[in-house]
Amino acid sequence: MKSPTAIALIVCAILSGCASSGSSQSVSQAARTESCKAVTEQEIAALFDRWNQSLLTGDAHQVVANYAERSILLPTVSNQPRLTSEEKEDYFHHFLENHPSGKIDLRSIEIGCNTAVDAGLYTFTFAKTGAVVSGRYTYTYRWNGSKWLITSHHSSAMPQRN
Repeated sequence: MKSPTAIALIVCAILSGCASSGSSQSVSQAARTESCKAVTEQEIAALFDRWNQSLLTGDAHQVVANYAERSILLPTVSNQPRLTSEEKEDYFHHFLENHPSGKIDLRSIEIGCNTAVDAGLYTFTFAKTGAVVSGRYTYTYRWNGSKWLITSHHSSAMPQRN
């Protein structure tokens, strides 16, 4: 037969284990109660239009304003990943010289909690040279509490010509 003190210690240990388990559970549940921005596929699709309109300004700074501070650009016509605003502006300064305008040919949009992915095929027409280039793209977006910003942008030329 166990002493009342031993039983009390065992009960106390069990209860404190439950209490600490419950408190860590409520902390992890609190982390999961992030408020998700309601958004439609059409609103996510319009983010490309916003980006494309910024291209038409010819101002690299306005284009880069579409990107989150922590973001990556993996561009079509450069081997260098662009991580900083300055690196992105440098890329777009040169890209904008030929007056590009993009058009979505095919897209797939996936929406998560404060994130979205828009991936597919697009075509760029360059007004200065008349060139038309088809490519593949992926934009990932994150809601920052006030607007959607690009967190990653990958673009590559189509590997085969028809």
